[in-house]
Amino acid sequence: MKKIIAFAGSISSNSINKQLAIYASGLVKDVKVKVLDLNNYEMPLYSVDRENASGQPQEAIDFVNEIRDADGIILSLAEYNGAYTGAFKNVFDWASRVEQKTFLGKPMLLMATSPGGRGGQSVLDMASDRFPRHDANIVGKFSLPSFHSNFSNGAISNDDLNNDLLEEVRQFEESL
Repeated sequence: MKKIIAFAGSISSNSINKQLAIYASGLVKDVKVKVLDLNNYEMPLYSVDRENASGQPQEAIDFVNEIRDADGIILSLAEYNGAYTGAFKNVFDWASRVEQKTFLGKPMLLMATSPGGRGGQSVLDMASDRFPRHDANIVGKFSLPSFHSNFSNGAISNDDLNNDLLEEVRQFEESL
């Protein structure tokens, strides 16, 4: 059985992006899902001086190993000030030092959501440009606008948006 990892680019205990990632991962058929929590990968802020003095944190190595052991990745990015959260950026920075091709060519369903009408589109655009340089194989993208109006009881409540996600999930499944 194929294994996928799902996580949010957020450390919020009530992360709407984690809710979306969990929902999307539940739509993928015939896979084992492991939900990661960035709180388990807390590390000092990346700097070359820290890396030279102390090496790479075990948490960064563990994070890359989760990617290495997976057949696919579902990631929903939170957007802070139009960019990644500081927590995600730090994990990404350290992970890219462990493995420059951080995403190892694994199929990725890349998503974002926000309370606003753009649904995290800025961070989704940023990641769509950046991640392939780290060997992300982005096979599907999805933005959920106005999270609190379009998501309830653990699922997308807007039929059109849910159908859009189902199409992206289908493409992701085919790439596994």
